Amino acid sequence: MRYFLRPVAQWLLAAPLLFSACALPRVLKQAETGRTVVARPAPLLASGEAVPFEVTARVPANHLHKGVAYEVLLRYRYEHGLREDTLGRLAFTVGNFVYDDEHKGQLVATQKFSIPNTPGRNPGELLAHGQVRELKKHGKVLRANDDLLVARGIADPARLVTREDTVLTLLPERGNNTMSGTRVLPFYFDEDKWFIRGYLGTNVQALEDLIDANQRTKQVLIIAGHSPDSTDAHNRALASKRVRMLLYYYKQRVKTFSYLNKNENIRFDTLAYVRKWDTFLSKVTSSALKPEQMDSVVSIINDTRGTFEQKEKALHKLSYFDYIEEYIYPVLRFGTVAVTYTAPKRYDSEVYLLSKKIVEKQVEAEALTPEELRYSATLTPLLAEKQRIYEVAAANNPNSWEAFHNLGVVLLQRGEKEPTPKTQKAYYHRAAVNFTLAAHRNPTAEFFYHAATAYHRAGDRLEALQNYDYAIKLGGPRPLLRKIFSDRAALEIEVGQPDEALRSLQYAGPSYQNALNKGLILVGREGYDLALEQYRLAQTLRPTAAAPVYGMAVVAARQKNEAEMGQLLKQAVALDRSYAQRAVEDLEFQDYAQGKVFREALR
Repeated sequence: MRYFLRPVAQWLLAAPLLFSACALPRVLKQAETGRTVVARPAPLLASGEAVPFEVTARVPANHLHKGVAYEVLLRYRYEHGLREDTLGRLAFTVGNFVYDDEHKGQLVATQKFSIPNTPGRNPGELLAHGQVRELKKHGKVLRANDDLLVARGIADPARLVTREDTVLTLLPERGNNTMSGTRVLPFYFDEDKWFIRGYLGTNVQALEDLIDANQRTKQVLIIAGHSPDSTDAHNRALASKRVRMLLYYYKQRVKTFSYLNKNENIRFDTLAYVRKWDTFLSKVTSSALKPEQMDSVVSIINDTRGTFEQKEKALHKLSYFDYIEEYIYPVLRFGTVAVTYTAPKRYDSEVYLLSKKIVEKQVEAEALTPEELRYSATLTPLLAEKQRIYEVAAANNPNSWEAFHNLGVVLLQRGEKEPTPKTQKAYYHRAAVNFTLAAHRNPTAEFFYHAATAYHRAGDRLEALQNYDYAIKLGGPRPLLRKIFSDRAALEIEVGQPDEALRSLQYAGPSYQNALNKGLILVGREGYDLALEQYRLAQTLRPTAAAPVYGMAVVAARQKNEAEMGQLLKQAVALDRSYAQRAVEDLEFQDYAQGKVFREALR
């Protein structure tokens, strides 16, 4: 193609000096003779919350006429033709088209559009309508009689993403009436900072609640460290400043709010980790890095010839340093407060009856220990009753991550039994909030993963992504991290981030879910041979599953191999009858839906 410059003067000079409106029908007829309008991708493909696409229109050049322009108007019709979105137009005016070098005598205009991706817009139709217009104020307009169907429906990868939910179970409860023990509260600092931050990733509120509870405190151990990066590690006093800040904060809180404890009666022990690699190595070995990558890091750190600075610079040269910087360094800027305390022992007595009276506010919550109150929830099979007990337990003991976690599990279980999606999502969202409260009181990869799972089910994608990220940064057993990366990749596909999903899948390891999702991405990028490899891998992992075979049928349809498509569809339907209805509604097969091969495959 070449940009239209020189030919403009030719048709302007050749045009009659006086333009008559009676020429409008002739120009419209000339423009629409051999006109084509094509959308890409076809079918339209959703990317997260939007459906971006590009429309290309070709028309004969001989329609050009002074003082008049041919235009292609685009609109999207949905909800059984009751609603329409007006999208815009492609105008064949100077500067808006080029000559097509491949098709002589043709003009080409291309423009990008986008429509919202909402359930109501599918099924729908992308329609084009031609018109000619006088290029003057209040000029006359003549529209063509018929609409041209450009594309039908919206293909949404988010609806095809495979995600196998992890079953979340209640933590075991025991009626322990002894409230003695050690409470460990982690804190995290910003890079090169020692001030306690009050937003996500801290336990300020949990520490204050623990001190204000006035349980007799014997000992407090405060530890802090720094990350090996140049900003944090080169401040030699940073870890000590973080220790002193936590110590000062704790003593001031005891002095101001505690009537049972006094600072002079508490044993305070402090420890600052300065330029030590052991914590860093423990995080590396519990990360999602590959074994050979872990070995490389360990070799660098254990090299007795290198200085601290040399080892830190060597880490920067690793091809996977971005993982270390993003997921490991932040949790090394830590502080830990461990509080050892004792409380009077109380005996069990009619636990379930007392818990009901506590819930109904007939007796004070102190009638049972927090452990006994939580334990009473195991004594009833009713989810609504369990929910109320855990709500009261969490309200009366805000430090109890166990109560918040189990309340989240009960809310998830209630949501799964709800018939309406709106009510179901409301339960899932409440569950996610409680999982988050539990995770910030006991920050582990597993608990943040539970929060991410609930937000994911509730459709709160941004919160889900953040909690997946928190879980990965905290590190944990390799199987858990692989599952977290797998589910995050599924969510990244849903929000229209395929590049990020492929990056997550690098750390997710081989699995049935990951093979299907990677195949889905590759099909969208027209990498059909690589997609087939993934579907075959999924089929190897689950020989009786229909989804991999169905994915291969989609590839065959994309490659215009109708016979292969029919054979694969028949196999998928034989494995799972529900895929017959799915194929009928799938836009990937719309070109074959009326053919004999397609109909025979679904019998």
